[in-house]
Amino acid sequence: MTSQPAPQALSNRVSVRRRRALAAAGAVSAGLLVLSACDKPTPRATVTVGKNSVSAEAKCYDDGDDLGRAKATKCAMKKASETIKVSQGETLRIGVDPKIADDGWALWINGQQATNPYKKTYYAFEGVDLFADQQGQAAPKTLYISIVQQNKAGTKFNGVWNFKLQNADA
Repeated sequence: MTSQPAPQALSNRVSVRRRRALAAAGAVSAGLLVLSACDKPTPRATVTVGKNSVSAEAKCYDDGDDLGRAKATKCAMKKASETIKVSQGETLRIGVDPKIADDGWALWINGQQATNPYKKTYYAFEGVDLFADQQGQAAPKTLYISIVQQNKAGTKFNGVWNFKLQNADA
């Protein structure tokens, strides 16, 4: 004669399984909620001088939506997270994610647009004298450059990446 579990014992086993399943589902839901709160990384921009490179995520980036010129200009004035040293006459190389190059990007210096937009993932500014004496003033010790994702017409601004250049000769 086989004994059957008592109805109470069977009910307890089902109840334990149900609680475990609910706990597992709750843990998965909580994990997904935490992950959804994380920002997804922005495209990256890289500045290279000689053998040294620094790379950064955007200071301002709204998942590719237009920031507007005013906000892009304000973002270009924000503190740079990465610094690189530059000597007189060295080549300054800029590398951008293809997402940035698709729309176009321009080099801004100290919050002012310095170039027309490029649609390349890489551009080298050969023998740049960024730190040359200007109109009787001593060469600056630092400059702030921004890579600003913008269209050729200058009507749409999608992101800003900031870098600090230090005069290696000062």
